[in-house]
Amino acid sequence: MKKLRVFPSIRFKFILFFVLLILIAMELIGVYFVRELENKLTVNFKDSILSRINFLSYNIEQELVKDREDELDSLKVDIRKILNENTSSDINEIRVVDKNLRVIGTSDNNNQEIVGQRTTDVLVTRTLVTEERIDQLVLDPNNGRTWQLYVPVKVGNQTEAIIYLEGKIENVFDQIKVINGILVSGTAIALAITAILAVFVAQTITRPIAEMRKQAQAMSKGNFSRKVKVYSNDEIGQLALSFNHLTRKLQDEQAKTESEKRKLSSILAYMTDGVISTDRKGKIILINEAAEKMLNVTRETVISMPIVTLLGLEEKYTFDNLLEQKDSIILDYSTRNKPFILRANFSIIQKETGFMNGLIVVLHDITEQEKIEMERREFVANVSHELRTPLTTMRSYIEALSEGAWKDTEIAPKFLMVTQNETERMIRLVNDLLQLSRMDSQDYRMDKDWVNFQSFFNRIIDRFEMTKAETIKFVRRFPKKEIYVEVDKDKITQVLDNIIHNALKYSPPNGQVTFKIMMYHEYIEVLISDQGVGIPKDQLGKIFERFYRIDKARSRQFGGTGLGLAIAKEMIRAHGGDIWATSIEGKGTTIHFTLPYERIQEDDFS
Repeated sequence: MKKLRVFPSIRFKFILFFVLLILIAMELIGVYFVRELENKLTVNFKDSILSRINFLSYNIEQELVKDREDELDSLKVDIRKILNENTSSDINEIRVVDKNLRVIGTSDNNNQEIVGQRTTDVLVTRTLVTEERIDQLVLDPNNGRTWQLYVPVKVGNQTEAIIYLEGKIENVFDQIKVINGILVSGTAIALAITAILAVFVAQTITRPIAEMRKQAQAMSKGNFSRKVKVYSNDEIGQLALSFNHLTRKLQDEQAKTESEKRKLSSILAYMTDGVISTDRKGKIILINEAAEKMLNVTRETVISMPIVTLLGLEEKYTFDNLLEQKDSIILDYSTRNKPFILRANFSIIQKETGFMNGLIVVLHDITEQEKIEMERREFVANVSHELRTPLTTMRSYIEALSEGAWKDTEIAPKFLMVTQNETERMIRLVNDLLQLSRMDSQDYRMDKDWVNFQSFFNRIIDRFEMTKAETIKFVRRFPKKEIYVEVDKDKITQVLDNIIHNALKYSPPNGQVTFKIMMYHEYIEVLISDQGVGIPKDQLGKIFERFYRIDKARSRQFGGTGLGLAIAKEMIRAHGGDIWATSIEGKGTTIHFTLPYERIQEDDFS
């Protein structure tokens, strides 16, 4: 596998480039050189032969002009002598043919039998006819390539003989072949040296590039700690420096991105508002934990779900409608037993080019706000109702008195008594409202002191026992050990008065009210139980709300304002305790409240 990876590498390409460059250059130079050398050697060879032929032709011409009647044999001897004098290593054979096509001489000693015979060479005949020099290159199986030359010999203006010469031009090609071998060897040596030099040069150039490649691969995996080694000060060195600078910048930007990502993830994870993000098609791509809890879904089930489907808006809205929605949408997921209302705000995610990339939905739980607003409206209505009833009664009685009823000695006192009772009822109502208002404000102060709670509780019970009906029985179940707690006696007295008053008010004849104190490690629990009609289970958590009455008609009959338990709840919580109720319909109700208690204080009061 490693060998296969070498071939596509830049180092291999670099070496191959240099080798091919040298190879192509050497080939081009070799082809041009060999061709020119071949032409030059061939021309030199022919010129050398022609210079001899000219001299030979002159000598033969001189022999032919001699008067040699009946002396043919002497002519043959002279011509043979001339031919032998002009032979050389680059000439195979020279023949002389007269105009009658008879061979009158040859330089080949082994071929003297052809002298005196007629030749059948067509080119000889053609040379006689055209009287022009003819040459051709012939491939001889035995002697290789030969150059054949036919030259007319003229005496006067007439051709008297033909000189046929066969030159050893193969020697020229043998020389060229040797030179080609030298060129091939030189080319191989040059290629080897070039390859070695290319390896070193390529290594010098490709080493920083390979380093940068490794660094890029490490950066793609998130590793920005590596640095590219700078080997030179040239352009590649400058590139390596720039690459290291880029790595540092990317590392810084990556750190910033990761930091912002962690901040965003932390914000999304811990923010109380629900956040949902969609893509440009309206499908969910992100939802935080708060939104999951609000909508009672999991991330895995809602990813890629349309936002209108998740919010239950598909019947009223489309995704395009949500993109154009400027006002928030109220989502009511309330059930019969539990109210749950959300406000959804929509914001478009846009790129710098203005292209819409998605939608951000922010869900805010406004259940408590709606509940507070409802309670505020109900509080105003209750206060108005509680004040209107006594005022209406007082106005009726005062109008009757003003019309003369005051003169009636039997009716007037009754009317005045009713008016006085209604006035006191309004005063109690206003006092309770003022007290609640002071407790809601931050200026509310408490005057705490350490008290023996059993003695304190007994005194309050004794006061009620003096005024209770004889048929109602009080039962006390207190620990024998003294308990000291730090409380505001006036506030706790008011709490106990309200609870005991309600217990007596709703106790049936021959009923029993039980008072009990229980000790725990960090607090004491006070229980006041009656045997009245009890409270329905679904209304137990509401009896501490302001103006809440189970039986409103009966409460007004007993002069209640519906604020007693609400005031008790605020006072107990101001002490750091808690208050609640348990009840069984038809068997009675128990009010529980706790107060902080420290056992370490026992030694201080012993």
